[in-house]
Amino acid sequence: MSEAHQSAADVDDTPVITIDGVSKTFGKGAGAVEALADIDIAIGRNEFVSIVGPSGCGKSTLLRLIAGLIQPNRGTVRIEGQPPQDHLNDFGIVFQSPVLLDWKDVLGNVMFQIEMRGLPKGRYADAAHDLLGLVGLSDFLSSYPYELSGGMKQRCAIARALVHDPKLLLMDEPFGALDALTREQMRIDLERLWLHSPKTVIFITHSIDEAVLLSDRVMVMSPRPGVIERVLPVDLARPRGFEARRDPAFLRLNDEITDIFLDRGVLRK
Repeated sequence: MSEAHQSAADVDDTPVITIDGVSKTFGKGAGAVEALADIDIAIGRNEFVSIVGPSGCGKSTLLRLIAGLIQPNRGTVRIEGQPPQDHLNDFGIVFQSPVLLDWKDVLGNVMFQIEMRGLPKGRYADAAHDLLGLVGLSDFLSSYPYELSGGMKQRCAIARALVHDPKLLLMDEPFGALDALTREQMRIDLERLWLHSPKTVIFITHSIDEAVLLSDRVMVMSPRPGVIERVLPVDLARPRGFEARRDPAFLRLNDEITDIFLDRGVLRK
């Protein structure tokens, strides 16, 4: 790959996630809703892929299929050639809501991941402290969720998802509820975390800017039933700080994705 596109994660083209001909319908008969139709995706090791599309296009459904939380009506989802259920310890998941436990402090919320997986706490204590340092929460280890801002809660949720060092990180609009300034800082911090500890990441978002600035590739989804409308490689040097928004490659990709949504009627001039 070109020097501009190369990342510290050294993406391996060998697919880790393979989705072949996947369709998903909810309900039956006249009330059935086709959420996804004939999805084909292959994602390489340590690749950062964003999926961007309008509300209701099936982005979250696709993420739940990859995580093995639901099953497709047709097609297959495979993680390194096996069903997702065989790789449950390889996943870290971050949702739009941080879903923290009110009765546990920040460190306790991060370590809850270890408790739930039945892993030895002593082996992961240092990792928890290191991650909380990387996300800027070292001074809040004993704070409870009600004492945290929205951005701080989501930083805690990200640390919790990463503490067991998963191979795969699934993120479902994790910054959607944050204000614009916090969201921009979280985007920069997430890239820094990924460069520090490479993972295969699937990032669901409504934000075209966010998708382009974070990703190795952007997958653009159509309105329901969701299909992969276009897959666009992102040729931007990393790390991508605030100045990346002025890069001609960013502006070109942003316009290209915007034009797709204009053509589909998702956006209107």
